[in-house]
Amino acid sequence: MQVNISARHGHLAPKTQERITEKVERLARFFDRITGIQVVVDLEHRETPVVELCASVEHAENFIATDTGELVSTLDRVIHKIEEQLRRHKKKITGHRATSHKHLEVPDEPQAESE
Repeated sequence: MQVNISARHGHLAPKTQERITEKVERLARFFDRITGIQVVVDLEHRETPVVELCASVEHAENFIATDTGELVSTLDRVIHKIEEQLRRHKKKITGHRATSHKHLEVPDEPQAESE
């Protein structure tokens, strides 16, 4: 999984980049087909940076989440949003398997009541 971290209107310290990478790499626990993650931190407003996270997944559209606020807490909220999207996607693709005819239950025939 490839992780790209970039900043607009400023620079991120190497420690901050490492911290972001560690947190983002944990997304692989929820869905193993993630091919790449891009994190963009917009530092135009230093007090409330905008964090945008885009996860690329095999055979699916990109999952994107954006939030504003203090950097670390915003990153946690954005990761939580992506986790939910990945969970829903995984549930959707694994929940549509057809059951074979061997596992289908045969309905019971109604028994005639004797009077």
